[in-house]
Amino acid sequence: MSFNSTQFKKLERAGYNRIGARYQAASAARQSISDSLLAAARLEPGQRLLDLASGPGLLAREARKTLGDDGLAIASDISEGQLACCPDLLRVAADGEALPFAEDSFERVLCGLGLMFFPDEQAALREMRRVLSPEGRLALSVWGRAEDVPLVETALACMRRMLPPPKVVRPSIFRFGDADELARRLTSAEFSGIEIRPFRFAVNFKDAASYWQGFLDLAGGAAESLSRLPAEKQNELARSVADELKPHAVASGYRLTSTVLVATASPV
Repeated sequence: MSFNSTQFKKLERAGYNRIGARYQAASAARQSISDSLLAAARLEPGQRLLDLASGPGLLAREARKTLGDDGLAIASDISEGQLACCPDLLRVAADGEALPFAEDSFERVLCGLGLMFFPDEQAALREMRRVLSPEGRLALSVWGRAEDVPLVETALACMRRMLPPPKVVRPSIFRFGDADELARRLTSAEFSGIEIRPFRFAVNFKDAASYWQGFLDLAGGAAESLSRLPAEKQNELARSVADELKPHAVASGYRLTSTVLVATASPV
């Protein structure tokens, strides 16, 4: 089946609308990823910041503490359901491949675990560059290679084993997991001064059921597709993922250590 970007975006939007507040509630387990990205952004008081693919605005909310009253933080996402979870923030529902902001609008653009969900990542990166000021800074994070991200790959492996191929072809969320490939994409979008560093973090789960729920609370389009399965198949997946989790067993349940790449760059 050929890739349909419109259908893909529709599915992702529906999925993230569906998980809504659950995504925000589960974010504490991934707080260290947000902290690493904010540190890489080198925020300063008074700056204007765009949190792109913001979800419930976790990065924008934390950034405001540094930006202060003279700064500006805007959360932008394609999912209105996610943005509804952050009524305390300035919010703009938008497609990241066609942003409704003027050139040079921001000194900082953040994109936490979002780039791999843009069907045309070059269009998204060009938009990030366009809205950045000449002296601005982009800070983004992406999942590492599949074998280095058991937090997600464990569930995907179970789905591949238990289900037929998906009807909607999805770009791999690990396609920027190689640092050299990510650097090439940033260079193609006319960014320079590129720095990419791996960041490892661990998440604990008491049992297979809590891991599976944690995955559903993280995965937008995948969660939407799974929600359309018969209840018995959904329950079977939740039980069967224990087979994929065996390599990560510890005394208290399961511990999955994963890698993200944190990249920074500036407009050419």
